[in-house]
Amino acid sequence: MKKLSARRRHPLAAIVVLLFALAATGGLYAAFAPAKSAQAEDAPSSIAVEEGKKLYLSGCSSCHGLNGQGTSDGPSLVGVGAASVDFQVMTGRMPLQQQGPQAVRKPTAYTQAQSDQIGAFIASLGAGPAVPKPEEYALNGNVPAGGELFRTNCSQCHNFSGEGGALPEGKFAPPLKDVDPKHIYEAMLTGPQNMPSFNDQIMPPEQKKDIVTYITGVTKDEPNPGGLGLGRLGPVSEGLFVWTFGLGIVIAAAIWIAARTPKARNK
Repeated sequence: MKKLSARRRHPLAAIVVLLFALAATGGLYAAFAPAKSAQAEDAPSSIAVEEGKKLYLSGCSSCHGLNGQGTSDGPSLVGVGAASVDFQVMTGRMPLQQQGPQAVRKPTAYTQAQSDQIGAFIASLGAGPAVPKPEEYALNGNVPAGGELFRTNCSQCHNFSGEGGALPEGKFAPPLKDVDPKHIYEAMLTGPQNMPSFNDQIMPPEQKKDIVTYITGVTKDEPNPGGLGLGRLGPVSEGLFVWTFGLGIVIAAAIWIAARTPKARNK
């Protein structure tokens, strides 16, 4: 028993344990090597944040504050996410040209790369919706389902054909013709200005894609066989408009003719 105990406590046993520990360490290092590679791939993200901060400080901080906390001239941007930045910047609504009821669409002041950098900085301030991927707003959704969703959730403001409409206090729902599908998706995701937001819990991505597909098809591919669309208010509303307008012209012409008769002149 003493000899067996002596063999178990042999000094070489410590060396064997050490070698085994070194081998295990090497295996763990090899297993986690891809994680380091992933960290290297994330390096451009940090660069984008820094570049975005520079752009933000030079062009956005005067209204939204140095840290995105908001001021009396602009709301807080903490938690709005990169999707909101992409929508506002790449539709030209931001930077704001002048104060008014709402920001309007205009030519962009930044490139897509610069917008992405600003979005990366804003996203670093607080969690928010990310810019959707191309497959999320691809035009391969269910058109009938999208039409039903649009009429239920959007047509009250944007008109059932996406022509837009007036809102209180000088605000308006903009027309959806020629709007980039990505920006339509981002508007639903972030709820800019007067529009409610439809996050993925309220409206799943598949339904958003259906709406984007429907809107794009209606506003770009739907013909006007009768000539002018007149806002596509529908045959009853459009017929009433034409009848009222035409009747007004007839009445005005009758009054003008009556005023030029000899009897009218003698009076």
